[in-house]
Amino acid sequence: MKKLGVKNILVTGGSGKIGKAALPEILKAGYKVRAIQFLPDPIEIEGVEFIEGTLTDPDLGERALEDMDAVLHLATVKENRELFMDVNVKGTFFLLDASMRCGHIKQFIQAGSDARAGIYYHPQPIPITESHPHWAYLGYYAFSKVLEETMVEQYIIQYNLPATALRFSWVMDEDDILAHATLKEPNLGVPIWKEIAVTAEQKGYFEKGEDAVACMVHPGGKPCIRQVVGIKDVVQSIMLAIDNPVTLGEAFNVSGPAPFSYHIMAKRISEKLGLPIVEFENQEFHDFCIDLSKSRSVLGYDPEYDIIKIVDEAIKFRQEGHQRTPLKYIG
Repeated sequence: MKKLGVKNILVTGGSGKIGKAALPEILKAGYKVRAIQFLPDPIEIEGVEFIEGTLTDPDLGERALEDMDAVLHLATVKENRELFMDVNVKGTFFLLDASMRCGHIKQFIQAGSDARAGIYYHPQPIPITESHPHWAYLGYYAFSKVLEETMVEQYIIQYNLPATALRFSWVMDEDDILAHATLKEPNLGVPIWKEIAVTAEQKGYFEKGEDAVACMVHPGGKPCIRQVVGIKDVVQSIMLAIDNPVTLGEAFNVSGPAPFSYHIMAKRISEKLGLPIVEFENQEFHDFCIDLSKSRSVLGYDPEYDIIKIVDEAIKFRQEGHQRTPLKYIG
């Protein structure tokens, strides 16, 4: 299959969780990389050309895209009412429009999210496929992901922009899964266990400052089921998409190999860390599953990091004494 001829790639969001993991692999594959250096959060990676700028600047695209063949658009802000429209929506528009107008971009890869499909906030009686309608949950981040993808879709339709959307599930890196699943801070994601603690046993752990593993269950005691993705699988999907002509005009789900039960996750963490398991009932949670059929068959995506491997990697991260990257947002 003939490649697109991508040699030079502009990357936004290079200092973020995905960007920092992807940039070394993109360089290793032989691509030349230019990254937008957001001054409040500077990074240095040998071999990457950095330019200063912000996505809120309508003139950045023309300057940043000079001599580029492709765009990997990862930059985003989360639940920030003051910034999300300017950065996520207008910033994506400026970049899309500059990519269309310059006439030499061979591929525009948009970092999408399963947030656009509502995940556990809405009932999901069947697996979430790429054809699942945009059905964002409450909040500015999910709303912005719908607006971003809608713009990408329209630039494909109206201007034949060669674009690809990769819809990432909740990305797990470092000790993220432990920060989510155990009771002691840092808290990552939702729910915040302390906020749904109702029994004396549950409240006791927080009052005494003791740690435990949370097992989220539905009313009646059935463990909740969800799907996340490991950072290395995310990077795999990016590398499979870059310079790949079959991805143009398409969206692909990017998640872990299968859904997992909170019971299985909690049991693994409990066994490894010697912590008790505490059940937390969540009446608002809906089980969901991400369908990876298209990603596997068309993209060649083959995720390796199931929940057991994600947990084990997180424990190894802590045991080796690594320091967690400071949180920029709750998830």
